[in-house]
Amino acid sequence: MEPRSIAQLSVLLQAGALDPVALVEETLAAIEAYADASLFTVLLKERAKAEAEASRRRIREGRSLGVLDGVPIAWKDLFDIQGLPTTAGSRVLKDSEPAGEDAAVVQALAGAGMVSVGRVNMSEFAFSGLGINPHYGTPRNPASPAGEHRIPGGSSSGSGVAVAAGLVPVSIGTDTGGSVRIPAAFNGIVGYKATRGRYSMKGVFPLAKSLDALGPLCRTVQDAIWVDAAMRGLPSADALPRPGVADLSFVIPETVFFDGAEPEVVAAFEAAVARLAKAGARIRHQAFPEFSAIFDLMAKHGALVTAEAFVLHRERIQGPAAAEMDPRVVKRTLLGEKITLADYLETLAARDRLITSFEERLGPESILISPTLPHVAPQIQPLLDDEDLFFQVNGKTLRNTLIGNFLDWCGVSLPCGTGAAGMPVGLLLSGPRNSDGRVLAAASTVEGLLR
Repeated sequence: MEPRSIAQLSVLLQAGALDPVALVEETLAAIEAYADASLFTVLLKERAKAEAEASRRRIREGRSLGVLDGVPIAWKDLFDIQGLPTTAGSRVLKDSEPAGEDAAVVQALAGAGMVSVGRVNMSEFAFSGLGINPHYGTPRNPASPAGEHRIPGGSSSGSGVAVAAGLVPVSIGTDTGGSVRIPAAFNGIVGYKATRGRYSMKGVFPLAKSLDALGPLCRTVQDAIWVDAAMRGLPSADALPRPGVADLSFVIPETVFFDGAEPEVVAAFEAAVARLAKAGARIRHQAFPEFSAIFDLMAKHGALVTAEAFVLHRERIQGPAAAEMDPRVVKRTLLGEKITLADYLETLAARDRLITSFEERLGPESILISPTLPHVAPQIQPLLDDEDLFFQVNGKTLRNTLIGNFLDWCGVSLPCGTGAAGMPVGLLLSGPRNSDGRVLAAASTVEGLLR
């Protein structure tokens, strides 16, 4: 299928030039014909066709639910779908009790007329930024050079690939340390991580509740804006106005983000920033000691995500289920056993102080602009062959984005060119908690200039 955005499909659907039933049949056929069988874990054929038929009736009768009516969507395997077990990319949950109802955000987008076509693969229990899954396979990054299998990024691996491959215009992921923004950057698409708590988490399998956030992976910022509104139960008519470039103030962080970055990534980022500056954007460089302090805290007390994941999974990883899990997930989760309650509480207290300090240092109108990741997607085989390399690359992949989760940012990753081997590079716009509207609007302006 030719990749199409929600906006492109919506124009055709609302005008009657494209039938929702024909679109869902085309979508399901393309998914089944796609060479990579590791991408979708479940196809919702009956549900999708019923939802598409309902959309067809509404549009023909002049009762459209809005711009999303009839548009296909895929879900990361963490969202409850009525009648199915929520497996979270793991074999140990495949026989768990089926969900009694859809997750709240699944219900919200169904209420906007979207057509759920299936669930997509992910890192097991969302506990890796690389997207490797030994149980259901690892989706191949569609941007990989011929003959290579490069990683998709995780943990929303299937979401990133499904959109990049043009199979669906949007897939909803989760982001605890970068799991929306990482696959978006690696696959050359848009990924929006909302402020934690912007949407209901009811029916979403957790990893670390103090960090978990949701967001769409899609083709354009406008698509993300529409989906964001629908996930909050708002009409798309409330779409955000796009500010002028000269109205934007960006801050390039001098701390952590560029450490060890590939030269090609830095070059692509600097070229994008130069275009913004030429168009009139205000740009300054600034150090943020809060960023280094996060990693000092983790070294001293352990990571929040590890502590909370251990509590969530301790019975599994200390029992027979551990043998059925990805040993790398087990090994990383077990690190949480060493984190004391005092460590955890001290980290939470320090987090509050660092959030306040960062927001005061950034200022009220500025948006952080940085490379999403310090490197492009690497080849998978060396990571499978060398466990030490796996953990090293996983840590570096998560490094930039986890800062945003710890400090409770929202963020949008945009494609901004290519790096080594012609692989996509992402540019990340980040703002303080609850500045989502301002960051999305700025991202829309930046996207228009970069494209």
